[in-house]
Amino acid sequence: MSDFWKKLLHRFIRIEENLPDYENLSEYKQAKAYRRFRTAIKQFAKEAIFIICGIFSAAFGLESFILPNYFIDGGATGIALLIAQITNIPFHWFILLVNLPFILLGTKIVGKQFAIKTTIAISLLALIIATVHFPEITHDKLLVAVFGGFFLGAGIGFSVRGGAVIDGTEVLAIFLSRKLSVTIGDVIIIINIIIFSVAAMVLSIEAALYSMITYFAASKTLDFVIEGIEEYISVNIVSVHSEEIREMILNKLRRGVTIYKGERGVKHEGGNDELDILYTVLTRLELNKLKREIMKIDSNAFVVMTPVKDIKGGMIKRRPLH
Repeated sequence: MSDFWKKLLHRFIRIEENLPDYENLSEYKQAKAYRRFRTAIKQFAKEAIFIICGIFSAAFGLESFILPNYFIDGGATGIALLIAQITNIPFHWFILLVNLPFILLGTKIVGKQFAIKTTIAISLLALIIATVHFPEITHDKLLVAVFGGFFLGAGIGFSVRGGAVIDGTEVLAIFLSRKLSVTIGDVIIIINIIIFSVAAMVLSIEAALYSMITYFAASKTLDFVIEGIEEYISVNIVSVHSEEIREMILNKLRRGVTIYKGERGVKHEGGNDELDILYTVLTRLELNKLKREIMKIDSNAFVVMTPVKDIKGGMIKRRPLH
């Protein structure tokens, strides 16, 4: 290991692990600390790649589609675009200024690390927009609205997966939802209604309507990037034939399954009211097969299905055949 990595490892041990110097640890603790250090470095590299991809995607969407055609988006980016068009001052200045209050708010709500990442991400986005000039792709308004929103939404989504944001509206939405007892979605909708209403008055109704298409394209792409291609579903199964269903999930679907110990709500006199509740996670594409197989075993089984945003660890992928 080079001196640079040794110094970095020692600093990681002292700050992150709250432990004495690396050389003073036992061999077991050294190996454990080094493994955590490697994991942290890999996570940092992964987050950095996501943020960089997000910055360039957003910059491309803005410069190649949105800015040359005087469209806007929702959220903080939309506010910055709107002010830039009214004042004729370059957009990259406003993307910094508009997001600054959200960054300060994010320090309190999310944390210092989030605020630092967000500051770096937004500053790099402003720098790239100011110095790197992407070509104008098209002036067709519908294509501009759809693809400008697509690349901008992808950029925001990649940044979120990297642990930062390049549009601070959601930070404000989280803050207001806690203060006013409303949902985050409601706050975002209200903010965007105000932005597009001002755009309709200042620019034109047509520009505002096309900008709404941009926003919808961006928001759908954002959801797609964050949630991924495979949408997972968690399934709880209550059945008197739980053992047969467990075998079916393990052997036919080749998925992992967890068993909860449960008890009937409606008691049976003289009977055993204990039962096993099965829990498994699978993709939406496998859901029909699961329901079909459950019906073969127990048509009266009680099945509860819930969408899952993200999962990690466990038996996510299909088990290999033995």
